[in-house]
Amino acid sequence: MKKTVSTFQDAKKNGEKVTMLTAYDYSTAKLIDEAGIDSILVGDSLGNVILGYEDTISVTMEDMIHHGAAVARGAKNALIVIDMPFMSYQASVYDAVVNAGRLMKEGRANAVKLEGGAGVCPQIKAITDSGIPVVAHLGLTPQSVNAFGGYKVQGKSGEAAAKLLEDALAVQEAGAFAVVLECVPAKLATLITEKLDIITIGIGAGNGCDGQVLVYQDMLGMFTDYVPKFVKQFAQAGDLMRQAFTDYKKEVMAGTFPEEKHSYKIEDEVIDKLY
Repeated sequence: MKKTVSTFQDAKKNGEKVTMLTAYDYSTAKLIDEAGIDSILVGDSLGNVILGYEDTISVTMEDMIHHGAAVARGAKNALIVIDMPFMSYQASVYDAVVNAGRLMKEGRANAVKLEGGAGVCPQIKAITDSGIPVVAHLGLTPQSVNAFGGYKVQGKSGEAAAKLLEDALAVQEAGAFAVVLECVPAKLATLITEKLDIITIGIGAGNGCDGQVLVYQDMLGMFTDYVPKFVKQFAQAGDLMRQAFTDYKKEVMAGTFPEEKHSYKIEDEVIDKLY
């Protein structure tokens, strides 16, 4: 059954946890959907784990639309959220609404996600006023990594913690139906969750949030360029894939693959006439 914004609102009211994972292609989205995950995030993390960039800054609208549409074709039940990439919403409210609309129409999103607090509330309000659901993103916002001076935990000081809570309340007031809290101290994330009427989704924010999200390559041990502290590897799929690729090469080199059962037959007399 298709998950909607109402599904998330009901989960908050009923005290039920929600699950979210990233995906960037049809096959993975289909598997995640079949596992019953509530929401799929087509994150601009595709810049790191799919396109090989050092950060998410270089990801374009065309990238997000291309991968979002592929995910939408694979997932029939999960709520599909697509990230708004860097500079697709920061410059103006007009740009934000137009680009959010493109992600809905061309990327087949069910909702969009954008980073920032009070400073992007005009964009959040305008997008939601246009009938497009919005997920906010606070704490460590990767598109601002240059301003932060690196990937650091956010909200550790009294002033920073107060600002995070203020921003969370602001994005809720602007119309966001959920907020991702990334790299936020667990106790602060729990407090924010208690203060908000909308759902919180944590990533490196402890288990007091209403839900959790992880990059699927991280949780499967497929992306090892760096492994954040908050990642739990639920399987070593990377090792399994590497071994399968190695075994494939060995069998091809040895001539043991393909076997007869992998081949198609033809009558000998047909071949004899060709000599």
